[in-house]
Amino acid sequence: MLAIRLPAEVEDRLEALAKATGRTKTFYAREAILEHLDDLEDLYLAEQRLIEHLAGRSQSYSLDEVERRLGLAD
Repeated sequence: MLAIRLPAEVEDRLEALAKATGRTKTFYAREAILEHLDDLEDLYLAEQRLIEHLAGRSQSYSLDEVERRLGLAD
């Protein structure tokens, strides 16, 4: 179970969309969360990798290096 507080303007928009389409506000809230969860997870992972890189705890490779290692270079 999840309860969220939304700004009145967002709540009004959500209510209007639900009424216009015959769907529930819950349906649209769930769809919005599912749509953006992957993006949020990717952003978090990218931020963590950047922190590791800047701290010198990970190694980076140029595209040329990767292509050579994988045998894709011309």
